[in-house]
Amino acid sequence: MNTTLATDYSDDTPREAVGVRVVKWTIKFTIALTFTGAMVVLICNWWVVHNTKDQIYFDINELPANDVGLVLGTSKFVRSGKENLFFRFRMEATARLWKEGKVKYLILSGNNDSEYYNEPVDMQRALVKLGVPTSVMTLDYAGYRTFDSVVRCKDVFNQEKITIISQNFHNARALYIGNHEGIEAIAFAAQDVPDGYSLRTLVREYLARPYALLDVYVLRPQPEKGNWERKKDR
Repeated sequence: MNTTLATDYSDDTPREAVGVRVVKWTIKFTIALTFTGAMVVLICNWWVVHNTKDQIYFDINELPANDVGLVLGTSKFVRSGKENLFFRFRMEATARLWKEGKVKYLILSGNNDSEYYNEPVDMQRALVKLGVPTSVMTLDYAGYRTFDSVVRCKDVFNQEKITIISQNFHNARALYIGNHEGIEAIAFAAQDVPDGYSLRTLVREYLARPYALLDVYVLRPQPEKGNWERKKDR
């Protein structure tokens, strides 16, 4: 009788069983972790939207007037090189609010992290074409994120009562940050973009809201205190 084969077989069986158990445990853990993560994202999104929904206006006739509007920046073009409708509709809404006396002055807050990318200047140029004078615009070159734009509005530009101008989905997060920072804010919802065009942006916003809560309650990042433009040498 070959006892070696019997011994080898008996040794392999427990190893296979352990391997199967590890795989099953890994699958269960992954499912549980994914489910928990999804629930956290959903709860955070509900919390942000629920706590700001009464501060967002869709009808310009119902919007109270404020001296200052904070315009949140975005890229003028999408990755394919086509026009970014978020940008276009946001600028059109801003120009309309100014022309109808809903805001007197504008803080254009966006990303200018290199000399080749300048959201505030792009916004300024677009608004000038829409009939808004540069004399009512202040450019915030360090609005790298929504958190930075809102906090700097108070800490750098000394504004504590503002109208935030962006699309509805974005306004909720900005308002939540503003509320926590002691800013008396309302928001006007610019025209949204067609369904399908904005799927990637909306998914990103769903993930950004939980991160905003981390910023507000845990991380407390410190935005830049200065305000200078990174521009090409002339």
